[in-house]
Amino acid sequence: MKSRHKKLALIGGAVALVGIIAALVLNALNSNIALYISPTDVAQGKAPQDKLFRIGGLVKEGSIQRQADGVTIRFIVTDSESDIVVDYVGILPDLFMEGKGAVAQGRLLPDGSFKAQEVLAKHDENYMPPEAAKALNDAHVRGVQKQAEQEAAKAAQPKASY
Repeated sequence: MKSRHKKLALIGGAVALVGIIAALVLNALNSNIALYISPTDVAQGKAPQDKLFRIGGLVKEGSIQRQADGVTIRFIVTDSESDIVVDYVGILPDLFMEGKGAVAQGRLLPDGSFKAQEVLAKHDENYMPPEAAKALNDAHVRGVQKQAEQEAAKAAQPKASY
């Protein structure tokens, strides 16, 4: 075998090895990625089925229900536009409470509820995950726009004269 053929074989083997390593790394990253999806997006059917993802927002006031076993909890996460029921089995963080921000990681069940594997609570007064803050802000903007449209429609209606 000529030295030129040996060099080409060595280069081809190196390229194949780099390709295999890149494929393994990308596969590992893809299986560990958990996308963030807002409750409104879940309600609109934009959530992946049978795939791990994160949902976040505020824990709705009066929604926390603890089962008799003390470890099974059901609560509602809201972005002020849509609500999603979250079921969780485990111990919640100390800072988890109604009216505060939370992020849950898990899967969407066929009945529309969310089965969480992990629940995170905000850790100080100023922190909220960027995705959750954006979702809450977007929901607020849509609510303000909807209210403005309703007021404009009301103002455009002819006034009844008596």
